[in-house]
Amino acid sequence: MAKILIVDDAVFMRVTIRKILEANGHTVAGEAGNGVEAVQKYTELQPDVVLLDITMPEMNGVDALKRIKELDAKAKVIICSAMGQQAMVAQAIQNGAKDFIVKPFEADRVVAAIQRVLG
Repeated sequence: MAKILIVDDAVFMRVTIRKILEANGHTVAGEAGNGVEAVQKYTELQPDVVLLDITMPEMNGVDALKRIKELDAKAKVIICSAMGQQAMVAQAIQNGAKDFIVKPFEADRVVAAIQRVLG
């Protein structure tokens, strides 16, 4: 199964995603609370997939996605967004995100998105 980096500024969201992933046999490689940490952790951990929130302090998800893709053009990133962030989701897809998940998360949708990006 996949080694996944979870990036979200809300601890409870990271806990929720972790439970979904681990219940479905995936490994959580690490967690980050903002885009700056996300880029650092990506470099350190080299995860198979990144679940990346869009709205975060210090560096938003779109900017973090750009940096990660600069480091690794093959990075598999799934954007996580709340309703009403369609413009930012579109921008993230244009910048290389492979899929997106809308909050609140449905476990089946999270697992399906990971399977899809892993091919």
